[in-house]
Amino acid sequence: MNLIIDQGNSAAKIAFFEGKTLVKSFQLEKLDRAGLSAFVDNFFLEAGILSAVNKVDVELYSFLSDTLSVFYNLNSYLPLPLAIDYKTPQTLGVDRIAAAVGAWVQRPHTNLLIIDLGTAITFDWVTAQGVFKGGNISPGPDLRLRALHQFTDRLPLVSLEGDTPSLGYDTSTAIRSGVVEGIVREVDSYIDEYKKNQDVFTFLTGGYSFYFESKLKSSIFADGNLVLKGLNEILNYQKRKE
Repeated sequence: MNLIIDQGNSAAKIAFFEGKTLVKSFQLEKLDRAGLSAFVDNFFLEAGILSAVNKVDVELYSFLSDTLSVFYNLNSYLPLPLAIDYKTPQTLGVDRIAAAVGAWVQRPHTNLLIIDLGTAITFDWVTAQGVFKGGNISPGPDLRLRALHQFTDRLPLVSLEGDTPSLGYDTSTAIRSGVVEGIVREVDSYIDEYKKNQDVFTFLTGGYSFYFESKLKSSIFADGNLVLKGLNEILNYQKRKE
């Protein structure tokens, strides 16, 4: 069984896979040895992989290396089932790589647009030949809401939850609707642009994927486990190469 760890900006997702089948997943607010060991002890684990967008405690690395017979830390040097055509692969977010692989393994030999709606919004492109070409990054919902509050004198901090009329009727709805509608139009415009002259399959993932799924006009496939599936495929790819 494989142990998959995706350490994001705000929390860590943990998953157990048997082959390509997701057996169990859960989330930890704090990724450390104490929190993880309680779950790891309940499974017979053979291999694991960690993807982290921020710093991970050294003790956790030691625990994973000692507990698992095969353990990988995802980085730009690890062989991948996709070719990476990116000028600075060492700066490419590991979560973006994993999401791209997760999309490719489900829709191989297809032009793919992968949109991750989380702390940041990423738009990544994979060709039908299996080449990751890069993409764009913009602020996610929480960053936009906090920025409007922190960088102005009088605008309040507004939650994403609440009424989002087409025309805001007070300051809170004006901010919330402005942020939500701005993201919807941004995402729809990307999808329309990529679909102009070619067939494209669009994946939507990230913590806000299901919030925005119904608001988009374009046809998409929402998969909240895309990064986990990609990490599992990368791990299996390493095992096949050995």
